[in-house]
Amino acid sequence: MRLLSPIRGTRTGSRTGPRLNGTALVVTGLLATLAALAFPIWSYADRSATGLDTLNSQTVPTRFGPLSATDRLFITKVRLAGLWEMPAGQQAEERAPTKAIETAGEHLVQGHTFLDARVREVAAQLHLELPNQPNPQQQGWLRTLTAAKGLDYERKFANILRRAHGQVFALVAQVRASTRNTLVRDLADDANTTVLDHMKVLEATGLVDFDSLAQNAATASPPPGTRSPAPPGPTSSPDPATPVTPSPTYSLPPAASSPAASGSAAGR
Repeated sequence: MRLLSPIRGTRTGSRTGPRLNGTALVVTGLLATLAALAFPIWSYADRSATGLDTLNSQTVPTRFGPLSATDRLFITKVRLAGLWEMPAGQQAEERAPTKAIETAGEHLVQGHTFLDARVREVAAQLHLELPNQPNPQQQGWLRTLTAAKGLDYERKFANILRRAHGQVFALVAQVRASTRNTLVRDLADDANTTVLDHMKVLEATGLVDFDSLAQNAATASPPPGTRSPAPPGPTSSPDPATPVTPSPTYSLPPAASSPAASGSAAGR
């Protein structure tokens, strides 16, 4: 009988161990489940604030209202558009293979001469630096047009410029709908009038490939996020783009504002 006591003790200990281990497993499982449920909530909350955080971190105050990164991108793109579309328009005026191409060239030259004056005024008041030459893609478009001849030139002129105006037109709408800066809002009004006019005269050539435009829009990937630097401080306004002398044969539709009146408009 004495020999049975250790055996019973051993059996009693072996029964207690599994019960303790099972409790620990249950507690661990519950903690893991709670963590899994909590992580998506935390992750979603973090992502939901990203857009607003980005807007706030990349917006700077001005006396005309907050100036966002998208506002600054828009100002830069208006300047860039004039730097290559004015020479393209002048080339079309000089070649003038058809009256429709010549008319489109006149609209490009006069419209971007006006917009270039406006954007340089706005940039000066906001202390923003502007580019002084077209970007590499735009320089490539100019080389393509210069090398083209005959009907090939006419088609490339109508379609390259129509596609570029369509891309800018979308940005103009975005900025006009969301900007909090009065100078940028007025510039967007002028850009909308001018860009829409250019799209119409390019389409009036009868050479625009709308199927290609639709396919490009459908397959285009969303543009990457653009980091636009804050204003560096007062800078001298860049030299005007060339050519700057508009054709006298065409008058633009009434603009929302003019360079001469922008100073008074800015005070609103």
